[in-house]
Amino acid sequence: MEYTHNPAEAEAIRIILVDDHPLVRDGLRGGLGSVPGFQIIGEAGGGEEGAALAERLRPDVALVDISLKDKEFGGIRLTARLRELSPGTKIVILTMHDDSEYVISAMRAGAHGYVLKDAGLPEIIAAIDAVTKGGAYYSASIARLLIHEPAVEQTLTQREHEVLVLLAKGYSNKRIAQELDVGVRTVETHRLNLRRKLDIDTPAGLVKYAIDKGWI
Repeated sequence: MEYTHNPAEAEAIRIILVDDHPLVRDGLRGGLGSVPGFQIIGEAGGGEEGAALAERLRPDVALVDISLKDKEFGGIRLTARLRELSPGTKIVILTMHDDSEYVISAMRAGAHGYVLKDAGLPEIIAAIDAVTKGGAYYSASIARLLIHEPAVEQTLTQREHEVLVLLAKGYSNKRIAQELDVGVRTVETHRLNLRRKLDIDTPAGLVKYAIDKGWI
């Protein structure tokens, strides 16, 4: 479901909700929709619907439940798909699951935040603020859990890999956009994601990484 955009809120953080419980979506829409600077632009009850919605609207933030009823397209798969379809979208997992397996799977899929549903509206707001500013956010109990887990190696999406290889070959953003049939801004977003994921600050560093991996 897509909502009519208000031109006066052009600078607002644009959010979509993906949860298979209508009451949860109603509560989130009512709570977050009343926060100055937030705008709920759409909602979906399943993974496929959420992916299509994100691809069409390119939201700033997607709040995603892990346990969607469609087991073939649950929250983890949706998270990975969103990173490909809308790389500029920050993904916050909102769930009741505090098991390390779920948390690590979400991180590997590319989630930027992980918040428990019993955390309350203020923490959800804090998570949205954190990820839109380029950070990450985890509920306190999740953060404590991760301290005792081995570090999760960041994995690149297929599109990020393609951008990195073309970048290492000396292609400009415009040329990469033409090769991959995407917009220049999408390429720029992929480059920013690469630098964040790999903790590399310079274009030369990204090229060296690709060479060291044997990709060119």
